Amino acid sequence: MLREPAVAGRFYPADPAVLRSDLNSYLSPAQPVEAAIGCIAPHAGYIYSGAVAGAVFARMEIPSRCIVLCPNHTGRGHPLSLMKEGGWRTPLGDVPLDSDLASRLLDSFPALVEDSAAHRYEHAIEVELPFLQTRRPDLTFVPVAIGTGRLFLLEELGQAIARAVQTCKDTVLIVASSDMNHYEDDATTRMKDRKAIDKILALDPSGLYDTVINENVSMCGFGPAVAMLTAAKVLGASRAELVQYATSGDVSGDRDMVVGYAGIVVS
Repeated sequence: MLREPAVAGRFYPADPAVLRSDLNSYLSPAQPVEAAIGCIAPHAGYIYSGAVAGAVFARMEIPSRCIVLCPNHTGRGHPLSLMKEGGWRTPLGDVPLDSDLASRLLDSFPALVEDSAAHRYEHAIEVELPFLQTRRPDLTFVPVAIGTGRLFLLEELGQAIARAVQTCKDTVLIVASSDMNHYEDDATTRMKDRKAIDKILALDPSGLYDTVINENVSMCGFGPAVAMLTAAKVLGASRAELVQYATSGDVSGDRDMVVGYAGIVVS
């Protein structure tokens, strides 16, 4: 099965030459590169969040194997869905799925279901792939769409990811695709986002969950972030770094209704 692009030409350029040029601008200047266990990267249109995404992907060594977690914006498919066979096409070429790693995940967490419907029109992984491809042309990956907000399932998913990664001899990067607070004024968004970011930097997945719920932070990918942080802690993470933060207002000039974007590396 080959998943065709759903948002090329809308969230990012469909023309390969234009896309490469944009990606190179977002990934430059090069950051000091470090090994990482996981990260959080935004998934809005590149004009708004490309600089933040580029900063976080430039900051890390990108291994050849990745697990990319995203929220399920469309509501399609199973609430815990991965794809195991085939690949994903972008304007830069096809990215193979890591069937071996996907099988390890399915074995580790039976609540996960092999289901392509959740991924067909979902943008939140697709927009990360060109960055990963550019940094690592031999990339293989496992896409996981998360449509549940139940803490115990998110924590169990994170623990299962850690178990699957521990069985691999290769390094695996865990990417959580998420924007931050949505559609409030810039000052409110920055205040709410700071509370959530502080929990991420403290490597506190349950604290992040409580903050998002209790402070009404409309962070669409809090589920992927909680799962990634849970896995990272099991895998020995000791620090998190906020590489870059911005809001859509920094580009649009509209400070009345913005979306926040955070790029965070966990190592």
